[in-house]
Amino acid sequence: MLSPLKSLLSQFFNLPEDGASSVSDAHGLQLATAVLLVEVMRSDTHISDTERAAAVMALRHKFALTDGEMQHLLAQAEHTARNSNDYFRYTSAMNEQFTQAQKILVVELMWQVAYADGHLDAHENHVISKVAGLLHVTHGEYIAAKLHAKQSAGLS
Repeated sequence: MLSPLKSLLSQFFNLPEDGASSVSDAHGLQLATAVLLVEVMRSDTHISDTERAAAVMALRHKFALTDGEMQHLLAQAEHTARNSNDYFRYTSAMNEQFTQAQKILVVELMWQVAYADGHLDAHENHVISKVAGLLHVTHGEYIAAKLHAKQSAGLS
């Protein structure tokens, strides 16, 4: 009786039939990171080329991917972000698989994307704050990541 329901939910949430999280493997963690960076880009009124370039550079910094793999990951992340309604699916996998330092790095990379166009939008700030909380990044770590990204962008 529960099998059809489990199958339906798996299809609806794009989960494998065995119930395993779809973001638990290496590609899934790459996609989760890319989706969060895309969410920062999508949160202000205009996705600029500088923000997209910052997201690509951030992903290159975090993962060793070829140009083709990078373009595929970014396209998949943009599609996934458009169809996603929360961040928990991504942050919970990161909480299970990433060290605290890696989670702080993800927050810093999000700040780098936000600062790429030289302007911090309130919506970008909100997305990063929410994700940092879901990643259990302390307020001090959050602020340090923000300041480091701002300094790296030459906005200090």
